[in-house]
Amino acid sequence: MSRFGNLGHRLYTGEVGFDFVGRRKLWVIISGAILVLAVLGLTVRGLNLGIEFKGGDVYTISKPGVTVAQAQKAANDLTHDSSAVVQTANGVKGQTILIQISSTEKVSASDGQAALSQSLGLSQNQISTQYLSASWGHDISQKAIYGLIAFMVLVTLYLAFAFEWRLAVAALVALVHDLVITVGVYALVGFEVTSGTIIGFLTILGYSLYDTVVVFDGLKTATNKLTKQNRMTYSDAANASLNSTLVRSINTSVLALLPVASLLFIGGGLLGAGVLNDISLALFIGLTAGAYSSICVATPMVAWLQEKRPEYIELARKVKQRKAADAKALAEGRTVDEGDSAGNPQDEVAIPAASTGGPRNQPVNRSRNDRRSSGGRRG
Repeated sequence: MSRFGNLGHRLYTGEVGFDFVGRRKLWVIISGAILVLAVLGLTVRGLNLGIEFKGGDVYTISKPGVTVAQAQKAANDLTHDSSAVVQTANGVKGQTILIQISSTEKVSASDGQAALSQSLGLSQNQISTQYLSASWGHDISQKAIYGLIAFMVLVTLYLAFAFEWRLAVAALVALVHDLVITVGVYALVGFEVTSGTIIGFLTILGYSLYDTVVVFDGLKTATNKLTKQNRMTYSDAANASLNSTLVRSINTSVLALLPVASLLFIGGGLLGAGVLNDISLALFIGLTAGAYSSICVATPMVAWLQEKRPEYIELARKVKQRKAADAKALAEGRTVDEGDSAGNPQDEVAIPAASTGGPRNQPVNRSRNDRRSSGGRRG
């Protein structure tokens, strides 16, 4: 068995574990810092909206032999800055070059066509033009917002029905956390926001929610009948459940990130297919943030909300009382009977120990020859 597989088995069986829930303050600080940077990026730099949202002209060059660098230089000479976006695309006539010039540049389509044809040494019939209205991008954005609202409502109803409202709240917080981070990264790096980017934003919602639901499903099983024992608090059980699904969550996220990383770094970076960046960056940041939030945001938040309930407050008191009784017994040299495994807490009931070291908590199931504790040995 590989080292990573052995670690996964030990995490699942509870032999080792990481205290994710107990470090919730650390995750709050980390998430808070990232969210502050994201919000600053949005407010200070803003999003680099594509031509679909600002309106403008798209010039399509179908002449073979024209390079992206030549087209970019010609576009920069036309606009007197570097605001023009130059990309390659595959059309019915083979590979073409697209030059996008925003309407804010105040360049008419005829003047732009004439200037580009002169700079590149082409005839005007080798450069076609298309005008895009800003209303198209507005309509797309509006429909995306409506879709997002409908998605949030349906997800909330499903999670509240399948689990409970506290888990639904935590899942939505993690979802908004991922969206804000992804949008903020777009603002910070200056990537252009296009219709493909909107698709990427909506796609990561499903990935983020999938990770969270996988973790919550294990959490629901682990905390079933939790109040019938006195060895584990809700946070303890949540952390154990999280560790048991940790390797699965990591494997799922890594496998999903590999093809997205190929699109982003190889397709968009090395090969220069800039159109791939529209959706791949949103997916890459969203998948990474989703894996982090399902582990370090959603589950600790659920534990924090649940432990405000009266039954879990009482459970925490019983667990604290039992630990104190066990520690006292060990200090006095008496053997502490561990009873059944903490992985099966439903087989136990909590019997409060007296302040003078009275009867210890014993498992209800005494199948081992109906043995009863003798009260422990004196050292």
